[in-house]
Amino acid sequence: MTGIGRRAEAGADHDRAGSAALSPDLAEDLYENAPCGNLVTLPDGRIAKVNATLLRWLGRTREELVGLRFADLLSVGGRIYHETHLAPLLSMHGEVNGVALELLTADGDRLPVLLTATVREGGDGQEPLTRMTVFDARERRAYERELLRAGKAADEARDRAQRLATTLQRTLLPPVLTAPRGAEVAAHYHHASPDEVGGDFYDLFPLSDDRWGLFLGDVCGKGAEAAAVTSLTRYTLRAAAVYDPDPAAVLDNLNTVLNQEFQGGQPRFCTVVFGVLTPEADGYAATLASGGHPPALLLRADGAADYLRTPEGQLIGILPHANIVTTTAHLGPGDTLLLYTDGLTEARTGTAHDRYEETALLEFATALAPASAPDVIAAVTRLLDDFGEGLDDDAAVLAVGVPRPAGAR
Repeated sequence: MTGIGRRAEAGADHDRAGSAALSPDLAEDLYENAPCGNLVTLPDGRIAKVNATLLRWLGRTREELVGLRFADLLSVGGRIYHETHLAPLLSMHGEVNGVALELLTADGDRLPVLLTATVREGGDGQEPLTRMTVFDARERRAYERELLRAGKAADEARDRAQRLATTLQRTLLPPVLTAPRGAEVAAHYHHASPDEVGGDFYDLFPLSDDRWGLFLGDVCGKGAEAAAVTSLTRYTLRAAAVYDPDPAAVLDNLNTVLNQEFQGGQPRFCTVVFGVLTPEADGYAATLASGGHPPALLLRADGAADYLRTPEGQLIGILPHANIVTTTAHLGPGDTLLLYTDGLTEARTGTAHDRYEETALLEFATALAPASAPDVIAAVTRLLDDFGEGLDDDAAVLAVGVPRPAGAR
């Protein structure tokens, strides 16, 4: 047999198979036992034809449904939706797709379905018929309920995590700050994320002989581990200051503790500035020791602003013996000392996402000076809020100032 002959015979076999596949009996069986429900309604909404699949789903007989209005199969809400939306849409557009409804079964249960309907105009004077296909949406509905349940559980878990983070963060900060006699103090903590505990910290507390200790710092990392290091750091600084209030000695003690505590494991370190306020005739002497921390800012009563730089100070907790640098400044009437963490100076600004950096902060402070401690913190708080999404790290600020005498200008 030639190749052409074989192809012709194969084509004939295919045609015979196709004819068998489209035989009336098979077509009717496909309609009756399709994996979806099929029904036809007349213009007045009465059911003219329904397949066996839908009958099984509803637990009804054909005699019960033929002649019944389709709307009578719907739940109360479904009937309202049918009259106000579904029927008008079919009348205007001739079709609807993927409409979610609930059909009532013989037992009174609700069967969630997705309905697609098309109006076919009859020819030769025949009335138009509406052909409907419904898909069993029980598994889809169960899936949607599971998604909602999982979403609700996730929201509750996130809320619990946020409450835990907020509570834990609160324990790492002093509930109130009491100002030294003849001074004023203010502080602010900006959380970059409500879901994580930050590593920034600050405190102000009395020492003997009218002296006061203060510190502000930033532990590397976030989360529970950073919180543990923050707690250890805060209590070590307080305890060391009672034993020996010399700022350099306090930070040296902290460096030793962190090295011993995390020896052989992942290093845990921080930047920190510790200071002692000592009363003088017209204010306070502030002695600050820095361990790799950004320099403090001094806003002067005459409107100037300067950094108290300690460029050689090293991170606390990295080396067995850290180099700690000390500086001293006088706080007179109208002067305010500002301590801050690098979340402030590393904030991204503008469309180019440049860092804010120390130069911009100095210009900000110069424009602000002279200002009281509460006014400085209020201004910095507004600045942090203005950064918006550009502030992707926590930021802590602490200000101590000596107010001007009443009536002084």
